[in-house]
Amino acid sequence: MRHSSVRGEGATARTTEEISDGGADASATVPPPRGGSRAARRAAGRRPGRRGRRRVLRWVASVLSLLILGTAAAGYLYYRHLNGSIQTDELNLGETKLGGSKPNAFGQTPLNILLIGSDARDDEANQSLGGGRDTFGGPPLADVQMLLHLSADRSNMSVVSMPRDTMLMMPKCTEPGGKVHPASKGLVQTNESLQRGGPGCTVAAWQELTKIPIDHFMMIDFKGVVSMADAIGGVPVCVEENVHSRNREGKGSGLKLPKGTSVIQGETALQWLRTRYGFEDGTDIGRTHAQHQYMTSMAREFRKNAKLTNPVKLNSLAQAAIQAMVVDNGLNKIDKLYDLSMELKKVPPGRITMTTMPWVYSNKPGLDGRVEPMAGEAEAVFRMVREDIALDGKGSGTPADGASPSPGASASAAAPSTAPSTAPAAAPAKIAVSVRNATSGTNGTEARVKNRANDVAALLVGKGFAKATAENQTGAEDTTVIRFATDAQAADAGALATALGLPAASVQKSEDVPGITLFVGKDWRTGNAPTPPPPAPTVAPTSAHALNGDNEGACMPIQPGFTW
Repeated sequence: MRHSSVRGEGATARTTEEISDGGADASATVPPPRGGSRAARRAAGRRPGRRGRRRVLRWVASVLSLLILGTAAAGYLYYRHLNGSIQTDELNLGETKLGGSKPNAFGQTPLNILLIGSDARDDEANQSLGGGRDTFGGPPLADVQMLLHLSADRSNMSVVSMPRDTMLMMPKCTEPGGKVHPASKGLVQTNESLQRGGPGCTVAAWQELTKIPIDHFMMIDFKGVVSMADAIGGVPVCVEENVHSRNREGKGSGLKLPKGTSVIQGETALQWLRTRYGFEDGTDIGRTHAQHQYMTSMAREFRKNAKLTNPVKLNSLAQAAIQAMVVDNGLNKIDKLYDLSMELKKVPPGRITMTTMPWVYSNKPGLDGRVEPMAGEAEAVFRMVREDIALDGKGSGTPADGASPSPGASASAAAPSTAPSTAPAAAPAKIAVSVRNATSGTNGTEARVKNRANDVAALLVGKGFAKATAENQTGAEDTTVIRFATDAQAADAGALATALGLPAASVQKSEDVPGITLFVGKDWRTGNAPTPPPPAPTVAPTSAHALNGDNEGACMPIQPGFTW
């Protein structure tokens, strides 16, 4: 968001116009042309006051030059001020590093950004916006989690929300200072990930579940939502009936709106995003759908609200955004945030698809009302994101064979900082590979195939990987993966994947292996190659509850008993 420099350029442009106007006015006493007699030119040079006017013009030019330099300096200082205001945190505190999104055959790189809404109540501004006093000063929860996928060709955007009541296994997370949060032994509610070292653990939990490389995160708190909504100027939302989010016990966000469309901002916008009691069936799922309506409506407002072309308005929005957010270290400069915003702006609202991760209610004891990812359908959504397939069913983000990449769709300055290694791979005979038997799968419902690591190691030796050896250590993977420890091993790991016909997404950087390690998954229990996956879906399943960004008719159903 280079709004500071935009403002500086605008001020400079106006000053330049003043200089130009001054020059035009001075031309009323233009000296005579160089033609004509020398006497005439001498006479013209002796006109009364000419030297005085020249001195005045030089003085004005000098003053205006100082003003220009002063404005430029102020713009630079303001730029530095905004840069110094950006709050950052580590991107990924987990052990599995997927290495960032990979470019396609055209050199275009998709972007995956995790949006996190924190319920932090650690200061007066956040506490004044509601919530139980017993939560004041307590550890924050990641109550909103949305993965934003920007296609490689910038033609479409897919957003996948995870309900905050989703139960997951939490990965091991290690804070920069060394504090370790061990992997959970049981299911943990996903919004608690933020308490395990910060947003980097929320990113780690998403990567562990989805196998989607996350390039950036952006986290915002309550007061940030209010300031952003005020800066935008309001967002239209719709309810099918009068609604008041307050039950007999006094629980609810307090949102009170009449039937139909209302333009909300400030605290009312926050109430909308927090409302659970009053929407649909009163669960977190209804709240997620309301958040989708708000975000798609906000995207439309960005494009049609003329006030956002006003530099003052843009500056206000920039300040609100900077002060409201915590981002990863890859977005630690104004120009990086600006470049990212320009990439996001390329997608028209009609190609934005908001979805909810397919889910089912948990049947485990003590987890009434909690949800878990729906087997099969949740993975279908994750796979579409991994393979850069648009969730709206209108075609992949990857250009068809023979097509030319769209202009400006190559990797931008906002592209992941963990780009894949470009060093050439060693010859297969020089690549050391450890093989582990992980054929039981992550759910453990199938017995591990005996001697599978030995069989696959022998297969690799036959393919020229003379240093392939079987390990006694085992694992549990649904699909076969290759993990490597250091960036220097990335190219060799990629060469191994190519030799086995594995997709690029199967190659992962991990702190949990000493070197290049092949985990033979449940998809490779027999034969000389893994069982190929079924064809990827071409449209999001209906259980994802997709909402198109052009749908201005979206309106929230109201829970019985919450009308007025």
